[in-house]
Amino acid sequence: MENKKILLHICCGPCTLYPLRVLRDEGWSVTGFFYNPNIHPYREFRRRIKALETVAEVKDLPLIWDKTYGLRPFLRAVAFREDRRCEVCYLMRLEATVKKALELGFDAFSTTLLYSRYQAHGLVKEIGEDLSFRYGVDFVYRDFREGWEEGQEEARRLEIYRQPYCGCIFSEQERYDKKFRKLLKKKEVE
Repeated sequence: MENKKILLHICCGPCTLYPLRVLRDEGWSVTGFFYNPNIHPYREFRRRIKALETVAEVKDLPLIWDKTYGLRPFLRAVAFREDRRCEVCYLMRLEATVKKALELGFDAFSTTLLYSRYQAHGLVKEIGEDLSFRYGVDFVYRDFREGWEEGQEEARRLEIYRQPYCGCIFSEQERYDKKFRKLLKKKEVE
């Protein structure tokens, strides 16, 4: 697999560490792509960029950045589809990644979303495979969750900011709003 180039969609610094090691161990030449219009609030967006800048420096990782704060486009995309927002969000980010991979001549693309225990793993895989078929760029699927503890430990050692929620305004509410969480649980029971 010598000189095969992969564009890795990156959601945040800590989630980059383990997938980056695995892909490099497999012989991939990895370039990161930061595109995350879902992250809210702006301060959180900036913190995640700073954390990824640290990872890129420590790991000598070339990055392609989209540092546009995309709250408005994200909200437009998920409006009236809040219960399916993750699907919409994954599609937004992975489609931007595959288009960038195609534009720049990468052999494949993947995503650090496959590392998180908190993402809908099967849905990420399904969307990645569908985009691969549609755009003709290989999607590299790996279940990076097996390295969750290893990656988190390395993030702690490097003192990289580790966020407490996926990033979107809806997950922030679900994480911190106790009344809303109770309402969600009640709906699940019904």
